[in-house]
Amino acid sequence: MNISISNILDQIISSVPLFKPELALIIGFVLSIFSSLFLHRIYKHCTYVATLLTLGIVGYLLFEQLGQVSIGFSNMWIVDPMSSYARIITIISAFVITLFIGSRHSDNNGDIYSVLLAAILGTHILASTSNWLLAFIGIEMVSIASYILVGYFSKNKGQAEASMKYALFGSVCAAVMLYGLSLIYGLTGNLDFQAAAHLQGLMAAPELMTSLALLFTLVGIGFKLGFVPFHVWTPDVYQGAPTSITAFLSTVPKVGALILFTRLYQSYSSTNFYFSELINWYVVLVAIATMLVGNLAALRQTDVKRMMAYSSIGHTGFLLMAIYAYQDSSAFLFFYICAYVLMNLAAFLFIDQLEYLTKSTLISSYGGLGKKMPVLFTAFSLVCISLIGLPPTIGFIGKLMVFTALFDFTGDYNNTAVILLLVVGALTSVISLFFYFRIPLYAFLRKEENISQEKTAPNMLLYISYLFTLLLILLGLFPSFLIDIFN
Repeated sequence: MNISISNILDQIISSVPLFKPELALIIGFVLSIFSSLFLHRIYKHCTYVATLLTLGIVGYLLFEQLGQVSIGFSNMWIVDPMSSYARIITIISAFVITLFIGSRHSDNNGDIYSVLLAAILGTHILASTSNWLLAFIGIEMVSIASYILVGYFSKNKGQAEASMKYALFGSVCAAVMLYGLSLIYGLTGNLDFQAAAHLQGLMAAPELMTSLALLFTLVGIGFKLGFVPFHVWTPDVYQGAPTSITAFLSTVPKVGALILFTRLYQSYSSTNFYFSELINWYVVLVAIATMLVGNLAALRQTDVKRMMAYSSIGHTGFLLMAIYAYQDSSAFLFFYICAYVLMNLAAFLFIDQLEYLTKSTLISSYGGLGKKMPVLFTAFSLVCISLIGLPPTIGFIGKLMVFTALFDFTGDYNNTAVILLLVVGALTSVISLFFYFRIPLYAFLRKEENISQEKTAPNMLLYISYLFTLLLILLGLFPSFLIDIFN
């Protein structure tokens, strides 16, 4: 027994260096609570500054891990390029979102930063594990933190209702996922979905039980990604939450959940057993349904945040298609993830600026404003062009790469599935043109409506949004820069 405990302790101690970025996050989390409680009276922005410093330190530690391939904590923690790049993307996104929150909610809101750091820690767990138990802990960390973030600034009945819907729907999805995980553990006796013993246990189990267990387990991942049919919370929550929190929900949690789902898909689809075909068709059908529902529903929206919610659902379908297309290469998948995060952050930064000016998120409130704010609406239009997937933007290159990878599928994959994905992907890209172009249409071609507007000087968020717009163009013209980094 002593030898066993000694070995376990040695293994844990040797694994601690792999966990350095997350330890920094935990320390930052504690410091943010401490500064919010005791240092706020001395300097009211202390928690904000502490959070930014924490994210900077974590980013530095993550760059140190680039190129490293290691497994620790009894095969529960994975450090590889996929994990490192995903965590770097989330840290950069979180840094921008922290600036976003600090600019819009500067009053005594120190608690929000500790919750944000907890959510980022949960996202890191999702990106760095193949263990179902740790994955469930990560999902719940992100989910509970997200519930708090959505409800923290609620000032009216609609925002409180959005927060409640989100929490209730998330709790049900978590319960269903936990039941599925209990079935999987009962069938396999192993919680590492990349382990041979886990896959053999699924192969030996009755097909009906395996199918039910997998479908129940995917409910939790579906909730975090927001794909059909687990998308119903998205429009109300995106509309009801403050725009800074909506920007967080549309980017950071999705990156971690995408990497977890990518690892799961690569593991399960690599076998020759029946559930490989099951998960292949699951991804295909869910991707098709998500693209169709997201883009068709977005056509009917008059509120720009609800439109972006359905747009996010549609892009989730396209991200699933990218996972299906890039089973052997993560470089192009990360390129599309970067494009998605960059486009969404830029879009919500512009939406926030316009919400501040017009006191409205209705698309009709943009009527005639293109002549008064030509630079802002030109940049916003370029972001919309990238979201559609038109040249010369990063969105075009990302979609072109996914379509090219699908065209290359010949004998090893189901040709019917590939054709369906190609047709629906192209069709929904055309459909998206109609609702994204409503923004420049109202701004430049419609008359100005009688809505009170507040003059404001250019601010940090506006400069960041312009920088992101420039990056969308430059990375569209020179995509090899980003692809070479991921390779």
